[in-house]
Amino acid sequence: MTKAAIQPLESYRLAKYAVPIACYICETDNTFDCEFCSHCAAPMALAHQTNDQKVQPQMVGVIGPSSVGKTVYLGMLMDMLSRQPERLHLLARGAFSITLQQTTLSALSRCEFPHKTPNEPDRWNWVHCQIRRPRQRRPLELIMPDMAGEAVIEEIDHPHTFRVVRSFLEKCTAAMILIDAIQVKEGGRDQDFFTMKLLSYLSELDNDPKQGWAKRPVALIFSKADQCEQCMEDPDAYAKMHAAGLWQYCRERFVCHKFFASGVAGACAARESLLDGHVEVPLRVEPHGIVEPFEWLLQNLLARQG
Repeated sequence: MTKAAIQPLESYRLAKYAVPIACYICETDNTFDCEFCSHCAAPMALAHQTNDQKVQPQMVGVIGPSSVGKTVYLGMLMDMLSRQPERLHLLARGAFSITLQQTTLSALSRCEFPHKTPNEPDRWNWVHCQIRRPRQRRPLELIMPDMAGEAVIEEIDHPHTFRVVRSFLEKCTAAMILIDAIQVKEGGRDQDFFTMKLLSYLSELDNDPKQGWAKRPVALIFSKADQCEQCMEDPDAYAKMHAAGLWQYCRERFVCHKFFASGVAGACAARESLLDGHVEVPLRVEPHGIVEPFEWLLQNLLARQG
């Protein structure tokens, strides 16, 4: 026989579940305690942070094929902007926005490159940040995820495979597309094909003649250009010579585009690993051309806003 006991009712806790919270990326309703969206797997922290904001963040895609250096570029960009208040100052919003910068700098300090971004969207690193320029009254809010290159190409080849990729790119106001300068120099066409397929995919997402992707700013960045002097000196001429199809495609389809060259590792070496085989390692860190593409992108975004 059990003794009678008073059990307080806590049904008021269910009231929180009655009010859905829409994912900021795909706008699917989720419960208040979801960590990731049940539809696209984007972090729900973005929705919680933007609920109380008067000005909604803009989305900028940092895209490229696998192993092109997106993680290194974006992590280094965050680190440089967070330490250059006199030029452009970046302030991360939310603890999750600092993970990418921490991972990149920690790996480079050990003379290693960061691990490859996994294909699972719930394991991607997202950056939500404020960008403030000198004499700018209101900061610009941006969201930039480090999306896996293989996931992007899978979505391009088979639409709706990765819902988060499509939903994010539909809302993007600008893009930075990375291209491996070394592979282009060696005559590989995979970089050309990926970029042209991506640009064609973006055009199909929004082909509005006034506000579509044909008018949005697109920065095409040759990564690993520190190992290619010709590319570093004149990225546009380098693209015209070694990626003529891509160069012509951009001239015909995208009004606001520009080629850039960037590099993070001043010199690289190779080592053999029992687990990973042939691995490239950075001998020193000498960032070059990291901020310039982003700065050009911001100028065009602000110009579009009037």
